[in-house]
Order: sequence, then structure tokens, then C-alpha cells
Amino acid sequence: MKATLPAAATDTNDGLVELADLELLRLRARVAAELKRRGLASNVGQVAESLALAFYNGTPGRPNLQPAPTGTQNVDALSRRGDRYSIKGVLDARKTGTIYPDRDNRDKQLFEYLLIVRIDPDWQLIGIHEFDWKTFCDVRSWDSRMNAWYVGLAAKTLARATTFTPAATRCSVGLPIVDCG
Repeated sequence: MKATLPAAATDTNDGLVELADLELLRLRARVAAELKRRGLASNVGQVAESLALAFYNGTPGRPNLQPAPTGTQNVDALSRRGDRYSIKGVLDARKTGTIYPDRDNRDKQLFEYLLIVRIDPDWQLIGIHEFDWKTFCDVRSWDSRMNAWYVGLAAKTLARATTFTPAATRCSVGLPIVDCG
């Protein structure tokens, strides 16, 4: 199943190429400090969560999601019905981050849905792939070094998901909850 997400244009004429290396590093530090001060997303995982929440909350037929309490293992969002969502952001990787199993039962259900949120180098939304628990179990792989599950991003695997892709305009990044509706 495919749905369409709106998107926003990017400006590549921003003057960064003219900055010396040290100036660019100092700018990065200042931007990181300002992001923290404002409570804005500053890494791929946080941006992915914001994009996913904004899409789901702004799309008719999708459940409204709210952030899960901080520290909740493997669960990043909750629906009003109580469904648990694990959200994995992917920028340029070939697999998701790890999903740690229950200590006592490796196959215990940890969430109802896994959302793989793919973003481009400008942190704009490429697509959201939604896996229900059963499909996640079918496509997951075990990382013996990390003692955790992950999902590879091969086209065959992603074809098993419900996929939402951006439309002509892109979801913008920078707000705690991004307007993707």
C-alpha cells in the first residue's frame, strides 16, 4: 500500500561552501547549541520520530500518535488505541538500528508496529515503511555481536511494508513536530 506525503523545497545556495573549515566547525557548534536550547531534533532518530508523528497525526486514516515516555525500551510512540510504535530513522545505512529483545523471551512481542523512516542528506523525508509485528518477525535478522534484531533495507524487504512516500513537496525539518499534512 502506498500513500503520499507532502514535501518542501531545499535551498542549496546557502553560502556554506565559502566558509573556511574552522568557521564551518564553529558554526556547527553554535547550531548544535541553539538546537538544544530550543529543544529541537538534532540527530537522525529524533528527526525521524518528528517526521513520523507529524505524518501520522496529519493524515486521515492514520492513527494519532504521541511520543512514548522517555526511556521506554523499543517504543517511541503510542496510539490512542494503545498500539506501540518503534521508530527507526535511516539516513545512509543498509539496515536499521538495533531492536533489543526481552531478556527472558527473545520472541516476546515488543511493539505492534515498526516504522522505518528514511531521510535524505538534507534530512528531508524519503519515505516511511510500516511493518506490523508479524511482518517484522518475518523480515528481521539477528545481530549476534549486539544480541539484538535489525531489519535490512533491501528492496525485497521494504516491499513487505506499507509504504508512504513524499509528494511534490517535502516535509520540512526543524520544528519539534513537523507539518506534513
